[in-house]
Amino acid sequence: MVNFNETGSIKFQCKWIQADPVAEEIITEINHWRNTLFNNKLIGVYPNGIGYGNISIRLTKMEFLISGTSTGHLETLTNNHYSTVINYNFEENTLTCRGPIKASAESLTHAAVYEMDPTIQAIIHIHNKPIWEKLLNKIPTTAAEVEYGTPQMALEIGRLFNTTDLLEKKILVMGGHEEGIISFGKDLTEAGNLILNYL
Repeated sequence: MVNFNETGSIKFQCKWIQADPVAEEIITEINHWRNTLFNNKLIGVYPNGIGYGNISIRLTKMEFLISGTSTGHLETLTNNHYSTVINYNFEENTLTCRGPIKASAESLTHAAVYEMDPTIQAIIHIHNKPIWEKLLNKIPTTAAEVEYGTPQMALEIGRLFNTTDLLEKKILVMGGHEEGIISFGKDLTEAGNLILNYL
């Protein structure tokens, strides 16, 4: 079990099962979109070395494939840079992933979004200060005191789905995670175009 609490690191108890990577064909589309987001500096790394942004696709009702932790600085990912989340528990702040790398520090947040609606098949988390400032509190926005990757964020996402038009808008601002924005959709194209339309 690992439990890192530094900025940009995993905030939940992560059980990592080291395993072979998924087949290359499974990452074809997710890598296409990850490359597009990286080239637009929506996924990347800050000068201090902390990476940002991640991307995932649903595999089954509960499992999803997500870019691995500390991969934001990499220009191109391979199947060795993705992990499959196979189980999670918000109340216990735990998550189990399987693959050649640990899942992203945002995995619990992705899990919370997938929990909200079975039609959600893809999630993108990017950082962009101008877009973040433009959309802050104008579209569904999480409370400023709620940190990413925590059980509180899972509850906050549930609140937004239940009290706002988030399911219709398919994009939210992370009020307590400066520059952080999440989009989702029935596929990566829908989720990705939602973000690119704001550039």
